Amino acid sequence: MNKKDIGKLGEDFAAVFFGDLGYRVLERNYHSRYGEIDLICENERTLVFVEVKTRNSFGSPAEAVDEHKQRRLVKTALMYLSSHPGEKFTRFDVLELWQNDGRIYRFNHIEDAFSAEVW
Repeated sequence: MNKKDIGKLGEDFAAVFFGDLGYRVLERNYHSRYGEIDLICENERTLVFVEVKTRNSFGSPAEAVDEHKQRRLVKTALMYLSSHPGEKFTRFDVLELWQNDGRIYRFNHIEDAFSAEVW
């Protein structure tokens, strides 16, 4: 699998995962001039910006969500919120996925992985 296929596999898994948790997927691959958010989901009270990291090896995929990436995600989320105002609590989650031969064999959901308040 190439990198694009691995990314799509992870995002498809994430959409089902959040759906199973009771969230509705509002956007996939939302773009702004600052970057991209893999998934934007909501339930009755919360709007969640999700970064999906899929790897085919051991180690922590979340390590790729460094300070620079977090800044870009926050700026992109602010762009989304400026055109979709609301009263919901917002948070940033990271979904780590490990795959082999096109199958997810392990995952880790990091809820509220980082805060926008520091930016």
